[in-house]
Amino acid sequence: MCLGIPGQIVEITDAANDLALVNVGGVRRVINIAFVIDATRPTSACVGEWVLVHVGFAMSRLDEQEAARTLALLHELGVAQGEMAEMRDEPWPEKPHAQPRDALRSAP
Repeated sequence: MCLGIPGQIVEITDAANDLALVNVGGVRRVINIAFVIDATRPTSACVGEWVLVHVGFAMSRLDEQEAARTLALLHELGVAQGEMAEMRDEPWPEKPHAQPRDALRSAP
């Protein structure tokens, strides 16, 4: 299961191709920010912004409070660790959240 996870843009790495370095829970990865830039918020204005990251793309902007709430909820659910492992291209750690997730799948 893939979720969007909040990350903070820390550097524009290639403005011509809308690429930026994002920090997601201490993991840094280059992502595409084309979906969150426009005439009122150009690439250069993205450093420091919080975005929802999904499969290498910033899907939307978040304020810092919403990012913190979302990260806390993901950690509480045990999902954030797997998402960050995927960002590092590492195998998933043991999945302590497997039972709750399975329970959600079988819920009516």
